[in-house]
Amino acid sequence: MLRIHVSGVDLSRVRMATRPDAMWETILSFHRLRDRRGSTVFGKWRKESRTRLNGEARLLSAVVPPRGYFPDFLTPSGGGPEPFGLDAGMEALRDTPADRIRGELGLLAGNGSPARRPAGGHAPAALPETLAEGRTEPLGRLISTLRAYHRAAIEPYWPHIRASVEADRAVRGRALLDGGADELLATLPPMIRWRAPVLEADYPVDRELRLDGRGLLLQPSFFCRGTPVVYRDPALPPVLVYPVTHPGAPASADPGTGPWLGRLVGHTRSAVLRSIGNGCTTSELARRTGVSLASASQHACVLREAGLVRTLRHGSSVLHTLTPLGAALIRGGASLAVP
Repeated sequence: MLRIHVSGVDLSRVRMATRPDAMWETILSFHRLRDRRGSTVFGKWRKESRTRLNGEARLLSAVVPPRGYFPDFLTPSGGGPEPFGLDAGMEALRDTPADRIRGELGLLAGNGSPARRPAGGHAPAALPETLAEGRTEPLGRLISTLRAYHRAAIEPYWPHIRASVEADRAVRGRALLDGGADELLATLPPMIRWRAPVLEADYPVDRELRLDGRGLLLQPSFFCRGTPVVYRDPALPPVLVYPVTHPGAPASADPGTGPWLGRLVGHTRSAVLRSIGNGCTTSELARRTGVSLASASQHACVLREAGLVRTLRHGSSVLHTLTPLGAALIRGGASLAVP
């Protein structure tokens, strides 16, 4: 079990990440690539991504075991709610001090604390050995491999990933407005439990993390699964990476076309899309647009099928949020940026 000790000062400094973190999604997705579980959400993504890979998986497996500990330096943190994009994350990775790389790879090899080691240990390949020597060429090779893997496995799916994280942010933001940080922590996924002043979570090993007034950054993640993730090094900025709720739709690089295109017209549905804004329940949507509850639900369903809206359950109601595609449509088709 993971136990995060939260003081009153820490509670006032709980923050939500503003968007998905490109580095965390890249590394955590590599776990999902080798995991057969979660086929409903990740099955199609695995199949498509594997066809685009060209040896990156073999190289990355030397520093990212199938489960357990992986080096903290692979997921650098900016220390604030604005996560690194891919380019900034890679530059932060390139600037990692050689002694830190050596120390964390030593843990990977089993020469230190086994706090996040995979069961049975992990025999490092040539890449970790040369990285530990502090030479720039192996680090450059690792960065190039991560970029290639990101292009194959993350970039095509970024709008879907971002929509999932933004939907989660809408749920947490509503909880924060309704009841403050206490309510926010209490509404995290069920593997995380707020028992003030301790935030408990299911975790592979027993771990105590004391925030000591630094606060906590909550980072929802599309590819995190089962249990949350924290840095092994307690001196690093406290970040809790936790899984978003997946409504069951598979990760998709292309929402596709279908009969919804013919239905996606008319002033009422346009008003519904605009009224969803930063998130609303079906009852609020009906009230904002002046339609019946059944009609609001039907319009939201069509927009969801079109990939313009995402719906998550929030208590006894559901919360609708715009996907990046839906927001872009309102803006007049502005391009969707990738990290």
